[in-house]
Amino acid sequence: MGDSLGQNIFNYTNASNRTSNSSDENEVLYVGNCVTIAIGFPLTLVAMFVKEDNVAPVYIFNLLLSDVIQYCSRIPIISRTANDWSRCALDFGLTASIGFMMCISLERYLAISKPLWYRFKRNIKTAVLVCVMIWILSFLYNLSMYRLLELQMRVIIQAIGLLLPLVLFIFCLVGTIKALTEARSVSADDKHRIISILVVVLLTYVLLFIPNVMYYLLEKPWEDSIFWTVVTIGLFLSPLADSSLYIFLRKTAFNKLGASLCCVTTKNQEISTDTINMSVSRSTGA
Repeated sequence: MGDSLGQNIFNYTNASNRTSNSSDENEVLYVGNCVTIAIGFPLTLVAMFVKEDNVAPVYIFNLLLSDVIQYCSRIPIISRTANDWSRCALDFGLTASIGFMMCISLERYLAISKPLWYRFKRNIKTAVLVCVMIWILSFLYNLSMYRLLELQMRVIIQAIGLLLPLVLFIFCLVGTIKALTEARSVSADDKHRIISILVVVLLTYVLLFIPNVMYYLLEKPWEDSIFWTVVTIGLFLSPLADSSLYIFLRKTAFNKLGASLCCVTTKNQEISTDTINMSVSRSTGA
């Protein structure tokens, strides 16, 4: 099996084929892998089961599920038992996560630019069918990449495949900003939140996935160990970036958190006030 998205990560198990500095970089990647799994895996599992009746969380749930697949496929790196099955599972999870990021971005765009159409057409059943299609297409895509194509053709398709979602993300962001400037019924806070979601999606993709395109375009990418390390770290951080996207979508979570903090502060102040009043009463009575 040739180079792919997941191959970059698993290649550091073959440090003897790299430069003399590869051992230090391998240790950095090993620690980075452990830390991101330790933090992101339980956080993702918790986020998956927070309920909200909306279409977007269907895509979010599947995005987080693809992150779980990525975390599980990276665990063999820690135990030094990585193999082709682990690599294939990681590629599958990465491909599916990109698909669900596209769905989230497009869903936000349609909700603003085509509100009437979106209101009548959106439903949970359609979102579930779209998710099933993404899982199937991701599986078939990776199966064909691994089994049917030669390395050179695989690299070209991989690079082009990573650029196409970028076009969609930019289109959705520009279109949404244009639609929001003409929308008077949307509050300033909601406008800021919607734009923030799309900006996070775009920045996540540009910073964490696009370096792979540059990596593929190098004549001998395995000789540039520093760039290879940066690309791999980006793939490690991708699931954590998905969790931050979920936070942006969970406006109610922030409101509940703020309300809880206010309640706790108010109760503490009330307790302190009651304690002071009791002390004053006792001293006056004495």
